[in-house]
Amino acid sequence: MVRPKQKRYVCKPPVMEGFKPFGIPMIQLEPLVLLYEEYESIRLADYEGMNQVDAAEKMNVSRPTFTRIYESARRTIAKAFVEGTAIFIEGGNYQTDDFWYRCNTCMKVSVSPESIRKCGYCDSEELRILNAEKGGQYGM
Repeated sequence: MVRPKQKRYVCKPPVMEGFKPFGIPMIQLEPLVLLYEEYESIRLADYEGMNQVDAAEKMNVSRPTFTRIYESARRTIAKAFVEGTAIFIEGGNYQTDDFWYRCNTCMKVSVSPESIRKCGYCDSEELRILNAEKGGQYGM
């Protein structure tokens, strides 16, 4: 019997929903998906400069699991760069401590320890929850 996957801890959401190559209309692109935990591995190792042992601990996974997540993220990003495809950042097997929202009016991301009804930037009520375990429609 296969052991169920442990959810990977993700500290904060990306400020964007993805990337698109310059000069190619989105309608002509077949996007690749970068999972939230893959994004977090890149953020911790490359942006924050953490070693893999510390980053694995921060994500609540083993070091070999962190390496697999990180390598998958790098392959996805490399494929998008080389082939000129878009990247969507969404979904995965992750958990968070906070609620993540994206405002559909100003497109800003809000992170809150409790559920909110209005955007903290523009006061819009057009919020979309980004993390599934907090009751949203995204994630796996």
